Amino acid sequence: MNIKKIGLTALAGSLVATSAFAGEVTISGSADLTYSDYSGTETATAGYANADSNWGMNQELAASGSGEMDNGWIVSLSHALGTSGGGSTTSSISIDMGDAGTLTYNDQDIGGGVKALDDITPTAWEETFDGPVGESQAAMASGMGFSYQLPEIAGASINIQYSPNLAAGTATDAGAVSSGGTDEGDSHSIGVTYPIGDTGLTVYGGMGTHGQADGNDVDHDTIGFKYTFGALSIGAQRNDQNDSATSSPLDLETTIIGIAYMVNDDLSVSYGRNTTAEAGSADQEIDSFQAAYSMGGMAIKFQNSQGDNIHNVAGVTSDKSEVSISFAF
Repeated sequence: MNIKKIGLTALAGSLVATSAFAGEVTISGSADLTYSDYSGTETATAGYANADSNWGMNQELAASGSGEMDNGWIVSLSHALGTSGGGSTTSSISIDMGDAGTLTYNDQDIGGGVKALDDITPTAWEETFDGPVGESQAAMASGMGFSYQLPEIAGASINIQYSPNLAAGTATDAGAVSSGGTDEGDSHSIGVTYPIGDTGLTVYGGMGTHGQADGNDVDHDTIGFKYTFGALSIGAQRNDQNDSATSSPLDLETTIIGIAYMVNDDLSVSYGRNTTAEAGSADQEIDSFQAAYSMGGMAIKFQNSQGDNIHNVAGVTSDKSEVSISFAF
């Protein structure tokens, strides 16, 4: 939904010797109303179960725009705006260099690399682990940094991520520095997605290293597949996370399976299971049933996610049921 358009003149700066270009920034948001119901013994979940109100709505606004430089490069800008009307909560600049790939900087949530593959099994709506609170996952952290999307190579999509410090402080304005976070050192990863011809099968994988303040790096690797045959999609993946420190609680293995079915052009349903194992602890298990239905400009979505042994603690539970009604206009 476009709320307001503002003319913007941007200078190309020192990227290359070019003249100024004119672009347009669009303020956008979404009309999304939700009803959420929690239950379980996990501490935060128990508090949510006694909420004053179960209703909510999307309060996010985004300012985004792009412009083409004289050399054909396209520069895109995005700011996620806080509901208080203050500064951006996260911002990014992306430079599409055509056959040379796309370089992106994000000051809070770079994603990319192996992080972008943390769960891409098929679902009707959200990732399987989205509902329960306090869950554990073998997954690369996100934060400030750079990502580079290579040009397609023999049909494969390759993305490289680098961060000088994923745990840096809050969004930093131009000319300023971040000093409110923790110095964890460098982090880097690579993610590859490869669709195998017209078979409906896509395989993907990645690996990376996340720095830590104690000097012990955490290694990550992911491997998985998705297969689509007509209205049916299935997928599975395994994420491994290994801390170089001895007997670390960060040594985790997450296995995810998902199956989704398009009943018709408007209705889809899915089931997913997410299991995270930690040596010497109970396996965390999350089951998620989801459905999504669209009717013209309106979409109705539902999820029921049940989590057992949350954070690999035996007997701790966290369940969530959510209904979302959104409107596009």
